[in-house]
Amino acid sequence: MDALDKAIVNHLQGGFPIVDRPYAEAAQALGTTEGDLLDRLASLLERGILSRFGPMYHAERLGGSLILTAMQVPDEDFERVAAIVNAMPAIAHNYERAHALNMWFVVATETPDEAQATLDAIAEETGYPVYPMPKLKEFFVGLRLEA
Repeated sequence: MDALDKAIVNHLQGGFPIVDRPYAEAAQALGTTEGDLLDRLASLLERGILSRFGPMYHAERLGGSLILTAMQVPDEDFERVAAIVNAMPAIAHNYERAHALNMWFVVATETPDEAQATLDAIAEETGYPVYPMPKLKEFFVGLRLEA
């Protein structure tokens, strides 16, 4: 990454203008053009430097549901279960942990009922219990990663 790429990554983590032409306004603050900013963001995504560029929404305030979920899956069946879980559109991400509960994923849906239906479908299709861990209290961390 060159200095402008780093400035883009650092600058856009702190907010994105909500205006008619947000990329133009962000580009002006960075001392570049709208087209250059869009090209650089596309390049950062293509090169895997950024895995995602987009807004973060508070799903529950919009009526949606986010549930951290865990499963205990035997090692010999892990890949089959992961394929079933990952094929569901409501799965935000899925990862393996070195723990008795070795598969963790987030179910993200437009409604709480859809979340429960997803959890039920996973349990039925995999044959294993699903352990939802709904959020009891929210903490705001404000993570920023400097490039």
